Amino acid sequence: MDDLPIGPMLAVLALLILWSGLFTAIETAHQHLLAQRTASRSSDKPVAKLSFPINSLILCNTLCRALVMVISTLLAIFTWAQNGPWIACTGAGAALLVFADYLPRTLAVRYPDAILALGNTLLGMPLKIIYPAAWLLNAIAQLLMRPFARKPKVVQQSEDELPNERHDNHEQPVCRPHPLAGIHALDNITVNDILVPRSDVDGINLDDPIEEIIELLRNNKRTRLPVFHSDINQVEAVLNTRQIRHLLPDGSLTFEALLAASHEPYFVPESTPLQLQLLNFHKQQRRLGMVVDEYGEVLGIVTLEDILEEIVGEFESQHSLDNPHIHPQPDGRLVIEGAASIRELNKTLGWHLPSDGPKTLNGLVTEALETIPDSAVCLKIGRYRLEILETEDNRVTRVLIWHNSSVLALPQV
Repeated sequence: MDDLPIGPMLAVLALLILWSGLFTAIETAHQHLLAQRTASRSSDKPVAKLSFPINSLILCNTLCRALVMVISTLLAIFTWAQNGPWIACTGAGAALLVFADYLPRTLAVRYPDAILALGNTLLGMPLKIIYPAAWLLNAIAQLLMRPFARKPKVVQQSEDELPNERHDNHEQPVCRPHPLAGIHALDNITVNDILVPRSDVDGINLDDPIEEIIELLRNNKRTRLPVFHSDINQVEAVLNTRQIRHLLPDGSLTFEALLAASHEPYFVPESTPLQLQLLNFHKQQRRLGMVVDEYGEVLGIVTLEDILEEIVGEFESQHSLDNPHIHPQPDGRLVIEGAASIRELNKTLGWHLPSDGPKTLNGLVTEALETIPDSAVCLKIGRYRLEILETEDNRVTRVLIWHNSSVLALPQV
């Protein structure tokens, strides 16, 4: 400790505080611009984007602050001996609050575009390189949080109980929601509940050859498609396919014509209530929104048609089981595909399967069992009995489901 290089350590300490302030400013600017995106119009100036994963930024900021405390403690112990630790905590804490928190956040709100551009220039490549470490730490955190996650109650069902369940409450009718429930429930449903997941979103990758894009557009029936570079998180625009359909038969479509028929993307926070989003679609004159989480990662898309279907779908489900994922059986039970949406099942069948967690039946079953079953397994979720019939590629593909009041009330085939 007698030959501690005080000068260089003070320089490193100051540099770490400045870097921490830069990381905080970039994160704040990113959040500020993300909030602005939700109100942006097609005529507005395009909003700057983060060119690297936000998790890498958070990891670097945390490491910088930890090193500040370590180095300041060493210096304080060297200078003030036993009084060093509390002096270091007070001094370093105050410096971090002022120069790495309050001041950077104030500057980020005032000059978000400039700070985000500076961060993309200086940190784009380094933070992409260290992303694997950030991803690993985030995965560990998610794993540690699993015991605290809300899970549906699961009870293993024995075979000798099954016949009795099917003969109880024969006269009890199926409980279906009132048609107007879809309207009144919009305040309690968010866009995250009805979005199309990013894995199911069709889009145009500008890095693909124009011939492949033309072939994709010829086979696609959707009116609006996201346009992005490499990954949907890098979405650049939303294409109106009606404006370029005349260029598809002879293959004369170009990238310039494609971009000319596109407009700026409209971003929607995942927690937006459907009633508010319905008003926003009308106010912004939009029909498709890119749903993003708190870090700006794209989760999927939501359309005006999705929200309207949430309302009028209640009327259709009163008289129809026309869902390609549902296969009624002669005894009144149902074979349902694992990819079926839980919300669609609840609407179509008048059921109340838990929908505040996983979005598909496969996700609900695997979360309940906390494993992927490799053989036939029976379980109980609430009043519903489930029997796994088939698994494939690490997912549940077919499930037999019934509950007391539905066995004889469903149409026979």
